[in-house]
This record gives sequence, structure tokens and C-alpha cells, in this order.
Amino acid sequence: MIKQAELLWQRIIAKGARANADFEASLNLQQGATNEDFRSVENELGVILPEEMKALYRVHNGQVWSIGVPSFIRNLTLSPLDQVKENWAFLQEEFDPDEMEPEIEDDAVKPVLWNCKWIPIAANGGGDYLCLDTDPSSTGTVGQVLYFWHDWGHRSVEAAGLFEFIQKCMEEEDEDDET
Repeated sequence: MIKQAELLWQRIIAKGARANADFEASLNLQQGATNEDFRSVENELGVILPEEMKALYRVHNGQVWSIGVPSFIRNLTLSPLDQVKENWAFLQEEFDPDEMEPEIEDDAVKPVLWNCKWIPIAANGGGDYLCLDTDPSSTGTVGQVLYFWHDWGHRSVEAAGLFEFIQKCMEEEDEDDET
């Protein structure tokens, strides 16, 4: 699985480098995460991290965001594991489910606006998070990918797993480049 993660990172970096020669350096990628880093997240969030997430983070433990740092895919910055814990704690404390109605159209997702078993691994800087679902409904898949929108109750599965999601995003970008 680590080979797949390495190949995904290579594709992401190669694609960005075609538009910007300094793309890899500008991503502010961190050294790979350790087993101790994973245990810390699992203990704090009370979840078992999906293997695809671990593989991706073993290569690079996210990005350190600052002004000018490009997205690794779509408009998303991959959060380092310490930031994942901070984002999760923030969502635990600050999210008020009374502020909106859920729009759950996908029976693979439990009908909730926020689930403490979702892992917010990436952010768009506007209060929205890409999450891995470690507590899906009976028809869902552990590790399925969904968005947590801070101001919209829509929740649906974007992909069955993190690698599939990244692959899908890369293909969308390739299609956009062709048009």
C-alpha cells in the first residue's frame, strides 16, 4: 500500500510541477509520519486510522499551510496529523447541529451533520473539511471519503477510500486541462 501512496504523491507533484517548477517545494510537505504519530491521533480521536491514510501520511505528514501554499488536490490542503487533531477538537466543540438541517442523500453515511468518528484530514481554508468516515452506516465502507460543509447540511460519499478520491481528483484535473 505504501507503493501506491508513493505513486500518488509522485503524480500530484509531477502534475503541479508542469505548471510551476517549484511546486514540490511550495507544497510545504512534511516528513512522513511515524507509528507513534498515528497512535497519538487514534488515541485522541478514538478511532482506528484507515490503512490508506496511514500509507499516504507515511510518505508526507501533510502540508504546513501559509499564504501562497498551493493545494495538493482540488482546493484542499492536507493537514499534518497534529492539525488533524486540532481540527477534530475544534469541530467537536464548535459545531452546532441546530444551525442547519441535514441533507443526507447517501445511505452509506449515517444521517448526522457531524460524527466524532470522522477524521478531518484536509481543509479548504473556509471552514470546510475533507473527512474519512470510520463510522459509516451498514451500507457504507470504513474509510469512505466525504465533505463536512460548515454552512450546508449536505453529506455524501465522494469515494470509497482516500486513494480512489485522490485518483478521481487527478482525473478531473486532467479533464479540465484538456478543455
